[in-house]
Parts: sequence; C-alpha cells; structure tokens
Amino acid sequence: MQSQAQYVLRTVEERGVRFVQLWFTDVLGRPKAFHVTPAELEDALDQGMTFDGSSIDGFSRVRESDVLARPDMPAFQLLPWYPESARVARVFCDIVNIDGTPFEGCPRQQLRRVLDRALGEGYTFFVAPEIEFFLLESAAGPPQPLDHGSYFDLLADDAPSQLRRRAVLMLEEMGVGVEHAQHEDAPGQHEIDLRYTDALTMADTVMTTRLLLKELSRQAGVYATFMPKPLAGVQGSGMHTHLSLWRDGLNAFVGDGPYGLSELASRFIAGLVAHAPEITAVTNQWVNSYKRLVPGVEAPVGADWAHLNPAALVRVPSVKPGRLDSTRVEYRAPDPAANPYLAFAVILAAGLRGVSGAYELPGEGEATAALPQSLAEALDLMERSELLHETLGEHQVEWFLRNKRAEWDAYRGQVTPFELDRYLPLL
Repeated sequence: MQSQAQYVLRTVEERGVRFVQLWFTDVLGRPKAFHVTPAELEDALDQGMTFDGSSIDGFSRVRESDVLARPDMPAFQLLPWYPESARVARVFCDIVNIDGTPFEGCPRQQLRRVLDRALGEGYTFFVAPEIEFFLLESAAGPPQPLDHGSYFDLLADDAPSQLRRRAVLMLEEMGVGVEHAQHEDAPGQHEIDLRYTDALTMADTVMTTRLLLKELSRQAGVYATFMPKPLAGVQGSGMHTHLSLWRDGLNAFVGDGPYGLSELASRFIAGLVAHAPEITAVTNQWVNSYKRLVPGVEAPVGADWAHLNPAALVRVPSVKPGRLDSTRVEYRAPDPAANPYLAFAVILAAGLRGVSGAYELPGEGEATAALPQSLAEALDLMERSELLHETLGEHQVEWFLRNKRAEWDAYRGQVTPFELDRYLPLL
C-alpha cells in the first residue's frame, strides 16, 4: 500500500504538474506560499520548508525566527484554474518549530488544538459556511457592482452568473461539496454555500474558495471582494456558519428539546451567546466589519438566539422531515474576511465552554449582551477574555491586539467623505 507521499509524487508525475504550492496562512488569514518544482518536491514533503518566521506578520520575533512549513499531504489537490499545459497543485502546511513541536503562531495549529480537545471529549466538529461576496467592476475608485440583481434573481447568462457557475464547477472538481449558489440581496452580491465537513478541512476550503474566486474574477477582468461592507445603503457580506457536534457517528445535537435540540446543543448555544462579545474581534477582525453589524440589515447586533429571526446571532434552522441528522445551529456573526482557522477555533471553544460549564440557555430572543460596535470595543473585550487567551495562546493574542489597535488608530485619524459632506458646509 503506497504512502500519502508516494501518492502525491505519483500524481505530480502522471498529471504533468509543473509547480506545487505549499500553502499556509498568517494570523490575519492572508494566504502565503512556497513554490517548488517536482524535482524539489520529495525533499519538501519529507523535510518541510524552513523559513524565517519573523518575516510573516504574527509569526515569530527576530530572536526566535526559524520555523518549518510541514505539508499535510491529505490536503494535496490540483488547482483547476491553471491550464493543463502548466499544471499547478497545492498542499496545505502546518507550521512547526524546528524541533517538530506545533508552532504557537500558526492558525491551523491552533484550530487543530481545539479540535483535538473536542475529540478528547468524544466530539467531532462539523461546519458549513455560507460565503457571501461582491463582484465589482474593479478594485479602483468607488465600488461599482457588476450587476443590479437581488435575492435569488435568475438573470440572463451574464458575466456574474458565468463566473459563479464556473467557481462551483471548479470547487466540485477539487472534491469540494457545494450545497448551492445564488445571487444575494445587494447589487453585485453573491453567495456560495459549502457542504458540511470537519472544521479543519473546511477552513482549508474557505481559503481555497476565496483564492479561487479572486483568480477567476481576475481572469474575467473584474474584482471579487470579501470586504464585509463595500457598499453603503445595502447589506454587507456575512459568513453564516452552520455548526454541529457528532459523537460515535451520530449527530449529538439531535434531541427532544425545543426545535429538536438535545441538551448538549442547548448548552452549546448558551456558550456561543455568553461568549459572543469577546470572540467577535476574531470572527469580525476588520474596522469595516462593524459597518455590517448594524440594525436593520439582518445582521446580529446582540447576543441572542432564535428559531426563525434572521437577525439573531444564533439561529436554529428548520429540519426537513426525516432528516434529523441535519440538525444544526447557525452562527451569523462571522464575515467572509475572517481567518477561518481562528474563527472556527474560537466558535468551538465558546460552545464547548457552554457544554462543560452546563450553561443555561437564555430565553429565545432575549439578548444577554450587545455585540461590540467597533473594532476598538471588540479588542478591549478580547484582551480581558480568559477564553481567548486559553484558546489562541498569549503569542497570537498579543500580536493580534497590537496589529489591530494599530489598524484602529490609523482609521481614527482619517477624515472621511461623510465628515466633509456633513460638517464642512456647517462648521
């Protein structure tokens, strides 16, 4: 029986792959990569790639710089947006210290750590995000949507419809399950819903989907953005994420409680609601994220849960008859510009805290707290959060706070068109 490394090497040879990209992410979720030729691939798979971690934001300080990118060979895949004449593949990497221990600055390792903790309690964490994004004419100047459609509009076979369809077909070619794709509410806004899988695979898939959409848009001469709120006066883009815990091959959220939920599911929701304000800095990490989390546009503003209310933070979707295994909860705060590894890690940690602490589920529609209204407020909550310090580690929390407070200070010093239009004629 061939090893995973032998499978990768054989696939590269048989499919005529010219380059293999070794992917990883920084703390903010920005994609990074090495590019190696087939001649160097065997050594890269066996030994990993050493690099200076201090050159990557949030990784290492200068005095502790060297780290190793170690390929996770089950995460190998051909990239279908490259031509057959110049095939390219990718494999995701875990970042480890030179001695082989997990590197505390690696977001993928942090998610692994929380998933291992859940597995130690008997649970596997499955997620299914709905990725919203805008297609714009370009990245320059005031944003101009590529179309003027709305919810579920069936438009003529225009450029946005073709691009969205091409993206879905490429994802399926890579083995990624897609539930469905659609036009969203705002002009130029679209959505791709991914079929549920384990959280680590899904975090890799979110990174792949974002890059795929960026690349296909570039090839079409347009621009795809995951910016949470690129247009004023319309709803922003979220990444509503469906969640469930499984144990012994069965959905542990199924029960005889309200809306078919188990006691474990109720406690998990209670954990999400209780800890939502302090994890929002991670699930909504940009200044712009808080332009989306405002009343009136079906985005959450308080820590609450409901069955049908689309503006609730946690929603319990209806389950089709005979499909109890699809029982789940939907966490609606995250946006598609979040680092998926850290976002899934803190969401799981919050839910598990509710389970282990036997949290009581508050009344439906009863907001126990407000979500932060700005990045600055979210960072203050993060700094005081014992849950986040435990989940992400001091290294990532310290860097994240420093980086994001610099972002907030830069934003605070700007004079915006709103201020000029509103105040210059009056003051």
